[in-house]
Amino acid sequence: MHPHNNSRNHNHLNHDRAHDRPNDHTHDSRSPPIEYLDHPADLKFRVYGETIEEAFEYAALAMFGAMIDTATVHQTETLKIDLVADDCEDLLYDFLSELLYLFEAEEIVFGWFDVKRIEERCGKYHLIACASGEEIDTDRHRFGIGVKAVTFHEMVIERTDRGYLIQAILDT
Repeated sequence: MHPHNNSRNHNHLNHDRAHDRPNDHTHDSRSPPIEYLDHPADLKFRVYGETIEEAFEYAALAMFGAMIDTATVHQTETLKIDLVADDCEDLLYDFLSELLYLFEAEEIVFGWFDVKRIEERCGKYHLIACASGEEIDTDRHRFGIGVKAVTFHEMVIERTDRGYLIQAILDT
């Protein structure tokens, strides 16, 4: 199911072309602040970012880092993601769901995420981001945890003294 075929009020604007616990993977030269937490059935993670944009990037990296060793993903294709949602939790849900949809429908794996901006306008939250990766290569890509869907269960987006914390559970 396409993530935008649900009853939540949001708009998909466009995206243009431009079971072991997962290991932490690098987003850049720093080790990403990703914690995989114990959960009896699903994948639960917590990420930290200095900005809300960085926290969203790490949430996407946490999801794909559980699914595949992102270090094996070449950045040959970049997709632009432009989303609008009623609140920040809906925006995170839509962002991760859109990435999961692109993975399933377009058979693209992502290993790099750049959230350009998240802003509130006219009572709605707007995200513009890029995700880079490549088509699935079964000779190089080894898959770990299979993520079925993003959930709202125990979802947290919180401003802290260090920036932003995001916690999410993914249905596996």
